[in-house]
Amino acid sequence: MVREVSLPQDKLVLKGMQFYGYHGALPEERQLGQRFLVDLELFCDLRSPGASDRLGAAVDYAKVFDLVKGIVEKERYHLIEALAERIASCVLENFPVEGVLVRVKKPQVPLPGILSYAGVEIKRGRCFQDA
Repeated sequence: MVREVSLPQDKLVLKGMQFYGYHGALPEERQLGQRFLVDLELFCDLRSPGASDRLGAAVDYAKVFDLVKGIVEKERYHLIEALAERIASCVLENFPVEGVLVRVKKPQVPLPGILSYAGVEIKRGRCFQDA
């Protein structure tokens, strides 16, 4: 069981990032590819960059964007759950954040009906721990 512990009050949000990738359970999805939408919430203390107004004190969200873009566009997964896990682990390894919330949305999901998207949301990091 996972329980949330005290989260930093601050977060950096990257919402609606769009990439073209080759993820999916069906061979057609992995061959033809499709658009994926990714949202990130990075839990971190923003007091230092807020007070200093220096990029060096902040999480460089251009670098975060490039990291996510590389994962979505260059790697391939059968499940969007695996894609979200990879994004979360890479963000935690490469940036000074305490936690990350990752949403991966698949707007063109091959189902016999109408829906806006299928997606997953995961929370990972030091501010989320096992009970």
